[in-house]
Amino acid sequence: MALCSLLLLLLLQAGSARSEGEAAAAAVTVEQLGDSNWTLILSGEWMLQFHAPWCPACKQIQDDWEQLGKSRQELGIHVGKIDVTREPGLSGRFFVTTLPTIYHAKDGAFRKYHGARMLEDFESFVREKKWKAVESISGWKSPSSIVMSGMAGLFRLSVWIRQMHSYLTDTLGIPAWGSYIIFAVATLLAGLLLGLLLVLTADCICPPKRQQKYQVTEIIGGEDEDSEELEKREEDVPDWEAHESGAEDEQNGPSSKASGEESAFEEDQQVSDSEMSDGGLRKRTVAGDC
Repeated sequence: MALCSLLLLLLLQAGSARSEGEAAAAAVTVEQLGDSNWTLILSGEWMLQFHAPWCPACKQIQDDWEQLGKSRQELGIHVGKIDVTREPGLSGRFFVTTLPTIYHAKDGAFRKYHGARMLEDFESFVREKKWKAVESISGWKSPSSIVMSGMAGLFRLSVWIRQMHSYLTDTLGIPAWGSYIIFAVATLLAGLLLGLLLVLTADCICPPKRQQKYQVTEIIGGEDEDSEELEKREEDVPDWEAHESGAEDEQNGPSSKASGEESAFEEDQQVSDSEMSDGGLRKRTVAGDC
């Protein structure tokens, strides 16, 4: 009997806790959004407000915004708000520069609201579908794009740097110029490490080519064979050709000799690093890099 009463008591407590949770969820008319759950707005229809606690204009429309949240079921939408002081990354993703900033989202398509900021205006904007007349944000400016994701990271980094500066100056008592020096040194070290990483990556992807040495060996006939061939050619040449060639040699004079000397000099220059003669043959080896 005591066991049955204990089980009944536990069931009653569980039911009351569940009803309290549902009541609390129903009481939350405006959802708080941040970096952890911002992807919820990529599906369904939403009205979003970016605000800050210190913003007077934001405080003026808070009552109307809460009333819009209460009528969300009637309008078939979700109502959310983002505190830019707590969620700098999300404000950077939407590139919020003024407060309050209001967006309409429909299945991942975002449109900026530029109308009046009264409850009736919000409701008519949704009920009459006036958002169709507003051009949606597309391309690289879309909050879901890679570029705006990088912008969100930059905004978070800027807030982290500001917090670190406040910690160094207020908590540790370091002067402001000392904090600037610390950040400058950290920036230089980060740049050096990034450059080293890029160089290593480039070497792994495109390694440098190794130089290969080559040798070319040429075998040239000996002087004895050349002289014998010349003598045979001179014997075969008729007398009248020999007389004509002699006359031409006399007419050319020193110029032919000079040209002969130049050609001989060029041949000597073309000879490469090493020459060897063996049995009337000359061997020439040319070495180089490719």
